[in-house]
Amino acid sequence: MRTARLSAILITCALAFVIAGCNGSQDLKIQNDTQQRYIDKLEAERDAANLELTQLKAQLAAAQAEGGADMQALQEKIAALEANKTKLEELIASLQEKLLLGGAALPVELSTLLEDFANLHDMVTYDPKRGIVRFKSDLLFEPGSDTVASSSVAAVQALSGILNSEEALEFDVIVAGHTDDIRIAKPDTREKHPTNWHLSAHRAISVKDIMERSNVDPKRLSVRGFGEYRPIEENLPNRKGNPKNRRVEIFIVAKGV
Repeated sequence: MRTARLSAILITCALAFVIAGCNGSQDLKIQNDTQQRYIDKLEAERDAANLELTQLKAQLAAAQAEGGADMQALQEKIAALEANKTKLEELIASLQEKLLLGGAALPVELSTLLEDFANLHDMVTYDPKRGIVRFKSDLLFEPGSDTVASSSVAAVQALSGILNSEEALEFDVIVAGHTDDIRIAKPDTREKHPTNWHLSAHRAISVKDIMERSNVDPKRLSVRGFGEYRPIEENLPNRKGNPKNRRVEIFIVAKGV
C-alpha cells in the first residue's frame, strides 16, 4: 500500500538526516548533496500522493452520488493519505531550511573555537548542533540603526579571525538578520529602512562589511534578511516584540551551499 511506503520513506529519511547531522567530521557538502537527494525523493512521493488523493476523492464523490457501499473504505484511505502527505510536507520544509542554512555540527576543532568565542562575549551565543553563532541585535546595533555599535565591532572582528583560521577556511559564511514584529515608527528611520525586512537585511550587510574589512574573503560571504518572519520565541501581543527575536545569525556552512 502506498501509505505504508510513504511511512517507510519518512522513517528512512529522518534517520538519514539525524545520522548526517550528528557526524561533525563528515564533509558538509556531501551531507547537503545527500540531503538534497532525500528531499527530491520526498517531493516525488508528495506529488504522487497528491495525484492519488485527487483520484480517490473523485471515486468518493462518485460513490456518494451512486450510494456505493465502499465509501467508508475510501474515506479511510483518503484520511491516511492526507496524514502521510502532511508529514511529508513538514519534513520537506524542515530539511530544506537546514539545507539552506547549515543545520549540521561542525568539526570539533572549529566548534571549540566558536564555543570559546561565545563564552567571552555576553552578546553572543553558539549552537554547536547547527553551527550557528547568534548576536543579540540590541547589543550589536544602536536602536533602529544598521550601524554596528563601536563597542561591538571588536567582537565581529574576533569572529572574523576565527573564520580566517585554518579550521574554518573550507567553509562559507551566511549572515542572516532578524527583527521582532515592532513596526518602524520614526520617520527618519523608516526613510532608510522602510520595513523590518529592510532593517534585517541592512544589519546583515553591516556585519558582512566588517567581516570583509577584517579580511574574510568576500567569495565566502552572503547575506539574508528575514525581517520578523523567523522568530525563535513568540512576540508579545499587539506588536510589542521580543528582544530574543532581534538578532543576527552567522551560519557556517559547506562551500557552495
